[in-house]
Amino acid sequence: MNEILQYFILLPFIGFVISLLIPERKESSISWLAFGIVFTQLTGIAIFTIIWIINGSETLNLDELTIVKTNNYTFFIDFYFDKISAVYLLIGALLTAMISTYSRYYLHREKGYKRFFNTVLFFFFGYNLAILSGNFETLFIGWEIIGISSFLLIAFYRERYLPVKNAFKVYSLYRIGDVGLILAMWASHHLFHENITFIELNNYALVHHHLASHTFIGFFIAFSLACAAAVKSAQIPFSSWLPRAMEGPTPSSAIFYGSLSVHLGIFLMLRTYPFWEHQIIVRVAIGIMGLTTSVIASMIGKVQSNVKSQIAYSSISQIGLIFIEIALGLDNLALLHFTGNALLRTYQLLVSPSVVSYLIRDQFYNFVPMQEKTNPWLSKRVRNSLYVLSLNEFNVENIQSAFLWRPLRALGKSLDFLNLNSVYLIFLPLYSVGALLYIFQESIPPEVINSIPNLFAFFGFVFVLKSFSERKSPFLAWTLIVLSHYWIAMAILFNEKVTASELIMYLAGITISGIIGYVSLLQLKKLEKRILINQYLGHAYDHPIFALFFLIAALGVTGFPITSTFIGEDLLFSHIESNQYLLAFLISSCFVVSGIAGIRIYARLFLGPHVKTNHELPYKSA
Repeated sequence: MNEILQYFILLPFIGFVISLLIPERKESSISWLAFGIVFTQLTGIAIFTIIWIINGSETLNLDELTIVKTNNYTFFIDFYFDKISAVYLLIGALLTAMISTYSRYYLHREKGYKRFFNTVLFFFFGYNLAILSGNFETLFIGWEIIGISSFLLIAFYRERYLPVKNAFKVYSLYRIGDVGLILAMWASHHLFHENITFIELNNYALVHHHLASHTFIGFFIAFSLACAAAVKSAQIPFSSWLPRAMEGPTPSSAIFYGSLSVHLGIFLMLRTYPFWEHQIIVRVAIGIMGLTTSVIASMIGKVQSNVKSQIAYSSISQIGLIFIEIALGLDNLALLHFTGNALLRTYQLLVSPSVVSYLIRDQFYNFVPMQEKTNPWLSKRVRNSLYVLSLNEFNVENIQSAFLWRPLRALGKSLDFLNLNSVYLIFLPLYSVGALLYIFQESIPPEVINSIPNLFAFFGFVFVLKSFSERKSPFLAWTLIVLSHYWIAMAILFNEKVTASELIMYLAGITISGIIGYVSLLQLKKLEKRILINQYLGHAYDHPIFALFFLIAALGVTGFPITSTFIGEDLLFSHIESNQYLLAFLISSCFVVSGIAGIRIYARLFLGPHVKTNHELPYKSA
């Protein structure tokens, strides 16, 4: 039965590719293809699961494909199936089939009809890949696909200001969650000295043997995984993104943020539970996080005037309870709770437009003012304070801005002396010096050599900080992103012996993507004369081909799994020693901030209200 697992990945991918080839005007063909692919997947998974249960429910593992193999590292695709996979796959296919049917009529004659179903099938492919993943690398591929699908669906109404702005906010937080997963992958390579699979994580003797002498690394991995799960499942202090994601169409809100994508953090915790189940501090921390989120989200949800926001915070509250159940070791209850919450939130979001319409009409005839309730446990002052805090969503977004985004922007603005000319004047000489130091490193004291990787990684971090805060030239921002990856390559080159093929694999993806992006910018400037990134320009209206190519280039330089950059990143991380936490932090931060900066350039140039105003211009509050 192991061999069958690969077909559950192949089928959605084939459906996505075929959907790209169908003309936009053929709405019926597009929607029927999506429904047919998803329904076939649902039927196949149901039959497969029944046979699997009859045969004894043994855990299945399939080592599908080895992509890269070096002396001390192997990058391979691995598939894994157990009860967690079965529940998530069945619920995912069932809800996606329902959404495909609902969307056929809900989005009829919508301008982005084909784009919506393309993105849903792309998401469905990434979702199945993540759920069937048998190691962290395979999981991360699906994780990234789900992230970019979320961005595209939130920004579905790309001519509006708020959907594009909120899509970028959500993607930025997703990238922060990616740091946790990247660092967990890096640390696990050093802990187990191999690309660990999930089936090996279930081996208590193996895990206990490695954790016995590496307690801190074990805690670091568990903490990183919990951070990634908290971001993906909108737990405190990252809960503000979920209601913002409701700017997308109602069907995408139902499938992504009501049922499937938002529960992916729970899946990560369930899948890695055998690793951290004996770390009491981690379990307590996860339980406290879930309890805090559940209480705060419940209070915020009660004061929301928007039905989608109410459902979003209700879902966050329930997910917090599921985290508590996982921390207590109640995995079967957590799976049951996930199933009920996913089905309920999908139903609520799909019927919300009808319910709101009915209530608006009903209030004219049957309106009764709500009676004030007395609470003997809380004074009026405390209740009023909690009410105001709930209205302000406990200032979670302001706290994020104060401690994360504003400092990054401030650091970037302090580098305003950098322009295209000065960047090359600084980069080329220093990079040449770095090359000379590498050639003559045997004659340089070891203390100096050991500090060079951190120095070059810091240079890369400085470049992406400037790119993140750049508000004028897209050429400067793009160049800084590409050059930051060259600093990273130089840092790893000094850190440990790296083969030429590894560096070529990494830099080839960066270079090709960088050239495609730069040529797209040049052509856009040739047509539009003046392009700045201090506002949304909306050039996707007139230049959809350039928008597509630049999006692919932006994904390429951010390590998305469509270029060799993704594999190269993982290979480079395998050369960072287990005690080099500063270097790992700097390089992972470069990857994250460069990803945010790249998508920001794309959003500013091609999304939002059209700058020429010769297209329909919705209000900012639309």
